[in-house]
Amino acid sequence: MSDQLTRRQLMERAALGGAVIFVPSWLAACGSSGKKAASTSHKLAKTLNFSNWTLYMDKKGTTRPSLDQFKKKYGVTVAYTEDINDNASFFGKIQGQLSRGQSVNRDIVVLTDNDRYLSLMIRKGWAEKLDKSAIPNIKNLVDVQKHPNFDPNRDYSLPWQSGMTGIAYNDTLTGPVLSVDDLFSNPKLKGKITCLNSMGDALTIVMLANGDDPTKVTDKSFNAAFNRIKKAVDNKQIRQFTGNDYAPTLAKGDLAAAMSWSGDIAQIGNKHIHWNIPEAGGALWTDNMLIPKGGNVYTASVYMNYVYDPKVQGLMEAGDPKRNITGIYYIPPVAGAGEWAKKYDPAVAKNPLIFPTKKTLDSVHLFDNKALNNQKYLTQWQNLISA
Repeated sequence: MSDQLTRRQLMERAALGGAVIFVPSWLAACGSSGKKAASTSHKLAKTLNFSNWTLYMDKKGTTRPSLDQFKKKYGVTVAYTEDINDNASFFGKIQGQLSRGQSVNRDIVVLTDNDRYLSLMIRKGWAEKLDKSAIPNIKNLVDVQKHPNFDPNRDYSLPWQSGMTGIAYNDTLTGPVLSVDDLFSNPKLKGKITCLNSMGDALTIVMLANGDDPTKVTDKSFNAAFNRIKKAVDNKQIRQFTGNDYAPTLAKGDLAAAMSWSGDIAQIGNKHIHWNIPEAGGALWTDNMLIPKGGNVYTASVYMNYVYDPKVQGLMEAGDPKRNITGIYYIPPVAGAGEWAKKYDPAVAKNPLIFPTKKTLDSVHLFDNKALNNQKYLTQWQNLISA
């Protein structure tokens, strides 16, 4: 089964459907029996340390309703930090400690499958195995997400949300921006656009605009897309490369248009900002929860079980207008979330960006995983975005 087909099936099905002093597992194993270590680990910590991207958790004012409900149910406070702007820079923050066998003081981090760092964490042994005995709700994971190539049996990761990459524009500063051609060539947009710094995101939509297949990257198609982006940088059409930090700049009207992610625009809350899949097609991706080495496996696994309850997932997705709760607005990986979302906010449950139609799914694609790990491509890309 191809990754592209897998992603489409994913979204089709999603549319339907006490205090503990923590000792890292690799230290706890020394001088104690496996049985004793397992007994100790099955206690909830006072605090769950969770690093995530911005605009990625339900919100009411300054509170997070689903996190408050988790604390009420389990007595665990979630220290929730929106400190992931892009995969590369976040990986850079934690790489040194992990390489030295040190805890990074986080129990859950969220990384994307269309970048190399998620699979790299698993391959290097820098991720803890999930405690599946604490995640009975893993049965609600949509079938198509159960066996990704980077974690075939979901021993180390569970999807947080899926989404799409396209183009956002501010209608007070420009007319509709519906294609990469317009984004990169319209003189009225010169110096007023940004490009995502994720190679998988950016190259997917540019390759599609070039008439190439981003699911099967060749040197020829890579160079054509790369050179097109470089040209837009050299002629000052692109102002900068960004991660999640494009959102506030776009919201303030400092940008006319931007490569952007599907769920962010709804949360920005500016009626003049619109999002669309480019005419030639957009990108697909899934962000995944991972427990970095030294994280509290049991507490993290209990939290994962909590968010895999379709009722909780539905509320997180749709929010609840009656209680002024804003949802996440991305594509849920939990079967049954759509039915619960309808009960909270029918309008959100009908949103094709959250519960996509077949037409939407047919227009988005997953970037070639082999290209993500091609060192020549990675070096070229890094040199471009850091110049």
